Amino acid sequence: MKIYDISRELFSADVYPGDPIPWYEQVSRIDTGDDYNLSAFYTGSHSGTHLDAPRHFLEDGDTIDRLHPSNFIGPCTVITVDGIVTGEQMEALLTHCQKRILLHGDGQAYLDRSAAFVLADSGALLVGTDAITIGNEEDERSVHLELLGANIPILEGAVFDGVPDGDYLLIALPLKLRGLEASPCRAVLIQGELPSL
Repeated sequence: MKIYDISRELFSADVYPGDPIPWYEQVSRIDTGDDYNLSAFYTGSHSGTHLDAPRHFLEDGDTIDRLHPSNFIGPCTVITVDGIVTGEQMEALLTHCQKRILLHGDGQAYLDRSAAFVLADSGALLVGTDAITIGNEEDERSVHLELLGANIPILEGAVFDGVPDGDYLLIALPLKLRGLEASPCRAVLIQGELPSL
């Protein structure tokens, strides 16, 4: 069994323009005489590797805490793409992909609206990218609307360094943040048989 951590470190990850910059402070420190270490931190809900829920673009969409954990745990396919994926390309890719699809494009894996439409019509359970957002600059809003309108969560800001294309078990659980439209997550890919407990 091999485990790939596909999460970005929260405090050093690129921040989407205009989003809050994550920071932390040490509230208690052993090295200054306190009995224990204790930290506090602040972050935007779309910082680092994170999951978008329908509420991100749909006022009546489900919030991140209302999405069932089964959305974020299960078989997935990592596939390398080059630039903006079109609907025609997505139709071809889907023939050999699981229902959770993670796009590897050196931080530039985007969908256009036609690809999002194909995914929304395919019964996909989750789509992810190593880009900071799933939609290219021209189609960002429409891509989110197509996917989130079909209740497909979006994993953004993953990192696939050293991860070969192929099928894996994805575990990418969001924090249970009541009423929020997104959450940072720790995302991992597992390859091979799980050990028995």
